[in-house]
Amino acid sequence: MLDSTIKSQLAEYLKLLDNDLEIIVSVGDDEKSKEMQEFLNDVASLTPKITLKAGVLSRTPSFKINQKNKEFGVEFAGIPTGHEFNSLVLALLQVGGRTPKLEPEIIKQIQSIEGKLHFTSYISLTCQNCPDVVQALNMMSVLNPNISHTMVDGAVFTEEAEEKDVFAVPTVFLNDEFFSSGRISIEEILEKLGKDTTVDVTEPFDVLIIGGGPAGASAAIYSARKGVKTGVVAERIGGQVLDTQGIENLISVGKTDGSSLANTLENNMKYNGVTIIKGTKVDKVTKTDDLFELTLTNNTIVKTKTIIVATGAD
Repeated sequence: MLDSTIKSQLAEYLKLLDNDLEIIVSVGDDEKSKEMQEFLNDVASLTPKITLKAGVLSRTPSFKINQKNKEFGVEFAGIPTGHEFNSLVLALLQVGGRTPKLEPEIIKQIQSIEGKLHFTSYISLTCQNCPDVVQALNMMSVLNPNISHTMVDGAVFTEEAEEKDVFAVPTVFLNDEFFSSGRISIEEILEKLGKDTTVDVTEPFDVLIIGGGPAGASAAIYSARKGVKTGVVAERIGGQVLDTQGIENLISVGKTDGSSLANTLENNMKYNGVTIIKGTKVDKVTKTDDLFELTLTNNTIVKTKTIIVATGAD
């Protein structure tokens, strides 16, 4: 089912596995089950660190990724090809022992969650916003044994999606109750769960940029490089770029996609010492003496000497 090029690339990634994996496979006699079995046979054939084991899960066809002798809460109901293939690769590596690339404070917040949380994300393999949500929930499941996540392909489990009134993807349910619809970051998930993901903003900024798209990121980077204390407030880093599948008109870059460019912008800002406040928006701005005081939608108060507004189409 996997072509030779993809097999070769995947085999290289699977060399990074730190632990042996056991994939529990729940399949029947239907065509989708046969496709899933063939798909997983191809994956397992690429490394001796992966074994397949027949089992019964709540949905068929589906599979669950565990370490040998250690259970994890990462499950796929449907074959994660298309945009979700990267979600599978990351899940294999992270369950296999690779630490998710998250800020230490975010990891602590995830690991501090108590009580059983089971997320179900309904996706489409052609949805470009879905992988970020799937990968965020998978990372949370890897980092905390109280959390589990099942990705459900709505095209395979159509009746279930219709019963849940899923009309757009990604749509997420938590413990069988509606949780969110559309792209949502891991910070926003934690905020909805009541976790404080705010950064230290007790000291005033010299420059605060409102907006996290390319313009806002550029303003932040150039400000920080001048040695001034710089911050960015944005609901999401990348702005509308995140909704762009293919980008081919960026000077010095042959071709990229919105998610990759947004990650590059965020990493570049962090490298230059920019404080990033994301998952929230500015609700109110007032002037106090020599400073501007901004009230954010998460009730955080931020002070700054100068404001740069780079909200784009907003």
